[in-house]
Amino acid sequence: MVKTSSFHASLHRIQDSLKQPLGRMGTRILEYLDYVGGIAELAYRAVKAIARGQIQIRLVLEQVLHIGVKSLSLVNLVAIFTGMVLALQFIVGLQRFGLTLYAGQVVGIAIVRELGPVLTSLMIAARVGSGIAAELGSMAVTEQVLAIEAMGANPVAKLVVPRVLVTTLITPILTVIADVVGIFGGMFVAVLESGVTARFYIDQVLRTVELEDFFSGTGKTFFFGFLIGIIACNQGLRTTRGTQGVGESTTLSVVIASVAIFVSDYFLTKLFLLF
Repeated sequence: MVKTSSFHASLHRIQDSLKQPLGRMGTRILEYLDYVGGIAELAYRAVKAIARGQIQIRLVLEQVLHIGVKSLSLVNLVAIFTGMVLALQFIVGLQRFGLTLYAGQVVGIAIVRELGPVLTSLMIAARVGSGIAAELGSMAVTEQVLAIEAMGANPVAKLVVPRVLVTTLITPILTVIADVVGIFGGMFVAVLESGVTARFYIDQVLRTVELEDFFSGTGKTFFFGFLIGIIACNQGLRTTRGTQGVGESTTLSVVIASVAIFVSDYFLTKLFLLF
């Protein structure tokens, strides 16, 4: 009888010790599902508003200036140095096989298919995504979003649609510009380090990079841009707890969008390889 009581006491202690970790895990899973569900719902409402033609051209043009034009210098700076570093690394590697003349082929493929789209999207997530989250977060904590609803306007059409639409459309355009700038950055280093002429380098790039590579790389950026915009808007609109909450939303927006870009990049690359 004593042994049975001791066994039951031990069993209860084990159950109690397991309750807390399992409870925390369950809470985390529910929070994760709630977050993903919030993004999916906001994406549905934004797409629905776009399909209904609830697009305010003036707000869209403002975002084109803020998101597109003002991001151009940052994207170009990252692209030119990416091309230069790539060319330098490939020239060093190809020297072992006596193939330094063909660095342009490798640089062109690497930039157009992968590095141009991903690095451009990451720069937009860092600069634009954080800005959107901070702006909408400030509006949320000062109850300006509630005021928009009280006036009878649709906050999704007024705040989310212009930002998501512009990030979706402007990211591919900035990527194409970054691809060209990155290839020319690689050309600069290739001419200096391997002794090829600029004409030979460009000829190697044009011979190697095909339209399939261009569409595969640029096509992914439509999805990246949409993810950046919708994640930043969702994070901003969920903001609470004043200025501290705005800071946390800004950071989380960049982190989550960056992770989403890397994860979706693998699946989108696999998808585009099927065509």
